[in-house]
Amino acid sequence: MLKEKLKNHNIILASGSPRRQQFFKDLDLDFEIRLKEVEEIYPTHLKSYEITDFLAELKANAFANELLENDILITSDTIVWHNNLALGKPKDYKEAFEMLTLLSDSSHDVFTSFCIKTTKQTTVFNDVTKVTFNKLSPDSIRYYLENYKPYDKAGSYGIQDWIGLVGVEKIEGSYTNVMGLPTSKFFAFLVDFTS
Repeated sequence: MLKEKLKNHNIILASGSPRRQQFFKDLDLDFEIRLKEVEEIYPTHLKSYEITDFLAELKANAFANELLENDILITSDTIVWHNNLALGKPKDYKEAFEMLTLLSDSSHDVFTSFCIKTTKQTTVFNDVTKVTFNKLSPDSIRYYLENYKPYDKAGSYGIQDWIGLVGVEKIEGSYTNVMGLPTSKFFAFLVDFTS
């Protein structure tokens, strides 16, 4: 559907995330991957979705002088927001263990923002999903970290992994948002963009 509408555009996904890349394939989009090293530093006064909005746009701006007229650049950022604290990707096993211990037996918000940039405009969208974990035993956290090594994931977990099957009690909102892209919102934007 979208492939035909976007045939005169070059879609660029600026993300190394295997989940986001798979979503683009599953949405039946033709795209290329372009990566740039961007230091993900944000002003400390930002909260929740303000952080992901800022970082998604920061990543897009790194490509500002390279885009051609028919290019559509997509960047994205995801954080776990728990007790007014942003949990990004863990640095190591110890930090991952601490994060999952924090998330155990409580609810948190997952914010994902995506930025669509062309030569004419920059638009940022975000979505939020509330995730509730049941009580995770130290043994189950250790098992997960040792076998799944979720160090490339915000909050130290992937909802599609083993921990999601055994640890997530409920979610309110988009499942794919927790994985790194609110696909229905993203798809709707692209449909509007091509109308």
